[in-house]
Amino acid sequence: MVQRLTYRRRHCYATKSNRVRVVKTPGGRLTYQYQNKPVSAAKCGATGVKLNGLKNIRPSKLSNKHLSKKNKTVHRVYGGCLDHKVVRERIIRAFLIEEQKIVKKVLKMKTGKSAK
Repeated sequence: MVQRLTYRRRHCYATKSNRVRVVKTPGGRLTYQYQNKPVSAAKCGATGVKLNGLKNIRPSKLSNKHLSKKNKTVHRVYGGCLDHKVVRERIIRAFLIEEQKIVKKVLKMKTGKSAK
């Protein structure tokens, strides 16, 4: 006859946080072994693309007790939050907007001089 098993901790419901696997111990008994939740990679906030250079880790392990800042970010502006392509695009856009303002100012000065 099959050996009956009981949960070793938490509640007795088969939820996502209470996933188990049947394992045979060296003594020949069957016991439950608790499974960790699957880990998804960190994603870009703008595009949803997977971020390179970051470990795939559960949110509860992101505290400084478990993981240092060096392992949670990339040494770049918005590192660990946005994809490098998005950051590059934002920098270029900001630069072009500033250039456009300068061009407008120069054109205004020229038109002001020609009117006099």
